[in-house]
Amino acid sequence: MRFPITASLITLALAACVPASKPVEAPPPPPAAPPAPPPAPEPTGDWQERPLTLGDWSYRVEQGGSVALFGPPASEAALTVRCDLGGRRILFSRPGTVPASGGGMTVRTTFGAVQWPASNDGASVPHVIAARSAGDAALDQIAFSRGRFAIETSGLPTLVLPSWPEVTRVIEDCRG
Repeated sequence: MRFPITASLITLALAACVPASKPVEAPPPPPAAPPAPPPAPEPTGDWQERPLTLGDWSYRVEQGGSVALFGPPASEAALTVRCDLGGRRILFSRPGTVPASGGGMTVRTTFGAVQWPASNDGASVPHVIAARSAGDAALDQIAFSRGRFAIETSGLPTLVLPSWPEVTRVIEDCRG
């Protein structure tokens, strides 16, 4: 009986003599994500040569006027042209803000460019708004611009938009 106990003790003693295993090294940290690419620079050159901003126009009648919206499907409009029938004015709005010191909205057509004062609307989702009288001659320039017009707003990307009938309908609705 002593022999099995002695053999067990010898086995235990030998097992205790085994060197400790090396600590497991932590895996190397994953490589850092590459930095986001810088925003694409604003295209240079004549606005009439730039590609159109991605999107389509849509039109709808609302209580108190009508509205033309431009943008990609199923997303916020890049530009809204709204008729305020009660005030006989056209509101151009786009997401974003202009500096607190004031900003402007430049409208470029094949007839030339006009500068309109623009301001922030102060809503929870901020928009820049430029309001014009429904009789403003620059609205006719937008309606009859050859194929496109552009909206430049302080601090925001330029929108190059197709001249489709939706904008003209809103203008005509407001002139009644």
